[in-house]
Amino acid sequence: MPRIAVFNQKGGVGKTTTALNLAAAMARLKQRVLMIDLDPQAHLSAVHGQALGQVTDSVYAFYQDGRALAELEVGWDGIGHLIPAHAELIKVDSTFGKGPTILNRLNQGLNDLNTDQDDRNVVIDCCPFLGVLSLNAVFAADRLLVPISSDFLALRGALQVERTLRALEPVLKRRVERRYLLTRFDRRRNMSFEIQKRLTDQFGDEVCKTVISENVAIAEAPACNRDIFSHAAASRGAQDYAALAEELVQKDFL
Repeated sequence: MPRIAVFNQKGGVGKTTTALNLAAAMARLKQRVLMIDLDPQAHLSAVHGQALGQVTDSVYAFYQDGRALAELEVGWDGIGHLIPAHAELIKVDSTFGKGPTILNRLNQGLNDLNTDQDDRNVVIDCCPFLGVLSLNAVFAADRLLVPISSDFLALRGALQVERTLRALEPVLKRRVERRYLLTRFDRRRNMSFEIQKRLTDQFGDEVCKTVISENVAIAEAPACNRDIFSHAAASRGAQDYAALAEELVQKDFL
């Protein structure tokens, strides 16, 4: 059960968009996918259209009531399954503290799923701040995908992400493999290429060759409760996310 956390401490960089469309691209490659929405804003769950419901049917019930992850899954046509979020997730940081038991809670829950010979890829959509929920995702993940929008503030945010991950390595007792993905890439602006160069100079082969272009269809798709492939399969956005999935497969990241 490979586990990928889509993680960045900065908001507005395309985490939810990337989690959704990467999962859809993986499904098109005949890979089985389970998405987990760990963001109290529940944007990924909202895109589903029918996943937002009672708090007892969300991932919060996994933390609060000890419900098994398998009990909380809802189907997502064309992709796989989703474990939805709820606004009550915002209480996790204040309710459960930050001890090792809670930080490893998601990891243990996924291990329990794995006992059933579950071969799905897990894609975790993280919240845009470093707290218990994001740390749960990092502790559970085999790999991190870090979306970075093509602006200089986001580039500074990427450096902060790297410092955070290095600080966590002694606790994790391992280095989590990661890839940095440029989003909202505008080929008409020299700034996009300058940021790409700086990012590559800093992180080398950990920067994805594929970039996600600034694309209207990508922005429109969530409003239609669709991923980019079911919304506009011929769009540049769909081509970019298909290329991203293929690149990550070729590099054994997926």
